Amino acid sequence: MPTKLEQLLAEIDPKLTLDKTSALADDAMNTFSFGSGHINDRDEFEKCLTDFFCHVDSHVLGSSKSFNSKHRDFQWGRCRILLSRIYGSNAYVTAFDMAQTGKDGGLYAVLKAIALRMAQEYAENQTGALISEYWKNLTLDERFAAPDEYLEKYGHLLPLELTENSAYRIRANFPKLLAQHPEIIRKFRNLGG
Repeated sequence: MPTKLEQLLAEIDPKLTLDKTSALADDAMNTFSFGSGHINDRDEFEKCLTDFFCHVDSHVLGSSKSFNSKHRDFQWGRCRILLSRIYGSNAYVTAFDMAQTGKDGGLYAVLKAIALRMAQEYAENQTGALISEYWKNLTLDERFAAPDEYLEKYGHLLPLELTENSAYRIRANFPKLLAQHPEIIRKFRNLGG
């Protein structure tokens, strides 16, 4: 019978988190019609990005509800926040310039960046919720034992600076390490491990 840690690690496996949300975001990208790929009007730009944001949102979350246009300002606000995470403090200007001129991949690149970032954030949220639930339900003894179990099975995948000195960094921040586990496994699998 699998341990509680093994059950959690199976639930947060990158195939079920990172890869799944990425595939759903790719599907959303492939099923969204964004016209010519050049936008010269700011209102049209905001409408396109908001519609796309909602399209990806519904694909990744599996929601069949259609976008309600009376909530456009709210959805645009969420999209703008996401843009700033992607492109930094000048996000709007950068993204609009790309959509207008076609440089650096144009509108397609902006939409692709939005889809990828949304997929990443949804996977991280899903993983975080599962880890939080797992950690909350452990006894104190189980919380002390879990890092040892993890190190025994996955310590060889971690950088030496994390495992040296009795792996105190891992023990002190074990839930944070668990949040990184899907990406660690994904990189290991991509290397052919």
